[in-house]
Amino acid sequence: MQYKTSNPVFNSYFWKKEHSSSGKMTLIGVFLKTFYTLFLVSLTAWYVWSLVKKGKNVNYYIYGGLLVALFFSVLTSYKKKWSPITVPIYALAKGLFLGGISAYANAQFNGMPMLAVQVSIIAFFVMLILYKLHLVKITHQFRSIIYGAIATIMTIYIISFILRLFDIRLGIIYGTSWLSIGFTLIAATVASFSLLLDFDYIDRQLNRAPKYMEWVATWGILVSLIWLYVEVLRLMKKLAIRF
Repeated sequence: MQYKTSNPVFNSYFWKKEHSSSGKMTLIGVFLKTFYTLFLVSLTAWYVWSLVKKGKNVNYYIYGGLLVALFFSVLTSYKKKWSPITVPIYALAKGLFLGGISAYANAQFNGMPMLAVQVSIIAFFVMLILYKLHLVKITHQFRSIIYGAIATIMTIYIISFILRLFDIRLGIIYGTSWLSIGFTLIAATVASFSLLLDFDYIDRQLNRAPKYMEWVATWGILVSLIWLYVEVLRLMKKLAIRF
């Protein structure tokens, strides 16, 4: 279990001593569960989007969905055998959050969320191709760089969240300066590269981890994809406002 990933749901804590189960994790299992949970995300996102189109205030859905998703993320991390239940709930809750921010972004810049989705999908497959063709080597140094970048980005986001409680907004997060745009671009790039580490870890656990861990693996992919989408959407909004 010396192989790690940038995504916290794929660290050794979730995999050690879990190889005695009769059913094992398969690639098709992870794929089908990922497709299913993405459908759940789209379902609740569409619902909240429709409310925004009707002129409803969906802030409760946005923040409520975010908090529920966070709760079930923590629950999944500690009760991984519950993941067949907790991960779909996480997907539904995250869809509420994404639907709200996407609808508001679309109201301001028509068509931007769909473009962000397309860019995120392209980035996902580009990373997958790079990984499968071994064009990027997942070395210890590569992992260390990604880990450090993620830790730095998450620290800045946490500080920004705390300051916002006191009505203070960090320009690097909410501004449209070149520094702010550069930060978001770096965050989106790191989110893309973190997928490489997730692919690498999942590949090493195929036919070894117990069957229910497919849900945990699916959760990890969702975390990376949603982070990537949010960063791409934020980057597009900043560029649109600036130009």
